[in-house]
Amino acid sequence: MQMPRRAALAAVVFSAFGALLLGSAAALAEEKKDYTPEVGQPGKDVVWVPTPDAVVQKMLDMAQVTKKDRLVDLGSGDGKIAIAAAKRGARAKGVEFNPDMVALSKRNAQAAGVQVELVRGDIFETDFSDADVLTLYLLPELNERLRPTILKMKPGTRVVSHQFTMGDWEPDEEANVDSHRALFWLVPARVAGNWTVQVADEGDKGTMKLQLRQRYQKVEGQSTWDGASRPIADARLSGAKLRFTATDASGTVHRFEGTAQGAGRLSGTVTTDGAAPRPFQAKRQ
Repeated sequence: MQMPRRAALAAVVFSAFGALLLGSAAALAEEKKDYTPEVGQPGKDVVWVPTPDAVVQKMLDMAQVTKKDRLVDLGSGDGKIAIAAAKRGARAKGVEFNPDMVALSKRNAQAAGVQVELVRGDIFETDFSDADVLTLYLLPELNERLRPTILKMKPGTRVVSHQFTMGDWEPDEEANVDSHRALFWLVPARVAGNWTVQVADEGDKGTMKLQLRQRYQKVEGQSTWDGASRPIADARLSGAKLRFTATDASGTVHRFEGTAQGAGRLSGTVTTDGAAPRPFQAKRQ
């Protein structure tokens, strides 16, 4: 049975249109494969500017990245930082909103011969709480928006930012590489509050009341020991590690070094001149 002329013409037109669509799709795929980002191109939250290789290496050095670490790069762009971390053996993940950049970063990781988790996502909707190291190259206002979430991460999490600060949360370390800044923070434990400290082998005289005030890694406070109340001195919080000196009623200076253990617990050792270190335990009220 012969196809009607009108139907045959429609079939030819449909076939030609389908071929055109397939050809356009193939061309588009090839175009995306050859996608090359431009410095300064707009993104969802920031324009894209790559981090120089020397700065990337300095950031990873400051964070002391090793194969034991889980690194997450927020706003990963072409994947440079995550790929460099993977070359050090770290389990690395990059989060980037632009799908073309994600595809490019995957090609870059494949070319570098490393396994990296590179995903499309919004940095403000991404769960990165499992990171040991967090890297950023965002604007200051974006860092400040992320800051509350970062401060809830486990104490000792290492955070490194290319160029930009975290508002009034001062960095623990800062470096300059060819006029580029690298800034480093340790997420501090939350130690503010009223504590009861018990020093071993001292009975009632070994009980001290401790009131701590905290602003990020900076700590100050007051100790009350055997009826004498004095400010603590030389206080420093580094991740989960807390150290300070307290003076008892006799005027003897005691040097405390402990580790916050979550749920309001602190333990470590206390030393005085001419005496062996003694353990202490502290509980937040």
